[in-house]
Amino acid sequence: MAEKNLTSTTQFVLTAFTDCPEQALPLFLLFLLIYLITLLGNAGMVILIRVDGRLHTPMYFLLSHLSFMDICYSSVTVPQMLAVLLEHGAALSYTRCAAQFFLFTFFGSIDCYLLAIMAYDRYVAVCRPLLYVTVMTQKARLGFVAGAYSAGLFSASVRTVSAFTLSFCGTNEIDFIFCDLPPLLKLTCGDSYTQEVVIIVFAIFVIPACMAAILVSYLFIIVAIMRIPSSGGRAKTFSTCASHLTAVSLFFGTLIFMYLRDNSGHSLQEDRVVAVFYTTVIPMLNPLIYSLRNQEVKEALRKVLE
Repeated sequence: MAEKNLTSTTQFVLTAFTDCPEQALPLFLLFLLIYLITLLGNAGMVILIRVDGRLHTPMYFLLSHLSFMDICYSSVTVPQMLAVLLEHGAALSYTRCAAQFFLFTFFGSIDCYLLAIMAYDRYVAVCRPLLYVTVMTQKARLGFVAGAYSAGLFSASVRTVSAFTLSFCGTNEIDFIFCDLPPLLKLTCGDSYTQEVVIIVFAIFVIPACMAAILVSYLFIIVAIMRIPSSGGRAKTFSTCASHLTAVSLFFGTLIFMYLRDNSGHSLQEDRVVAVFYTTVIPMLNPLIYSLRNQEVKEALRKVLE
């Protein structure tokens, strides 16, 4: 029997899209274009927030870090996906696969925490407007961001160690676009109960915990909005949260589908489509969501262009 342990595994082979080589070039060009738009849009958002004084507020401070994370998040996976398409498959060393898994988990976890912190920022702005300046101070903002980075580092470290102490048997081919948890789990054999419990616990800690913080924040926000007497005032107040709510729905919706469900009965092709969406499309859409639906960003962009 061809049974391999992690200590003897030297490489993994990514084989996504190799079953349809005629589509490789069009997909390569499409994803390359999306990646370039992602880099341009998010880098532009970070620069715009830095150079325009009107955007030096807690919300845009957090948004600049979210845009930076989106650049890092997509850069961990998309270049690898482009290499798989261009070369009709790609071999990754064990160390490189583990590093990619760690960085992807690290940046993805920080994204979750930042979105939760931004929901709290909106809660304070809407429900406690008189205390907003005293609550969301520069020290508090730096503390929130440092906490998100530290929690992301801890979560990624534990998940990576747990995932890469699993035993693998059979083929080392991964029909996926990068080293992610669902395809790796399909290669495991032997007793992996402890590692899988740790992985699931930390998945529950990151995704549902952040979602709970966001839902509670928006529950209070909705109650506060409903107390506003005029419909125009309610619409104006809700518009300040619409961009963030859209980004949260897209990001957490795909994460829930990918990681908080039973993997049995789901094909890797289905997982691959979802992975492409949250690793390439969502990072591209975020700067568009926050710019097209935000008057302050549009005015700042117009000023810079002029």
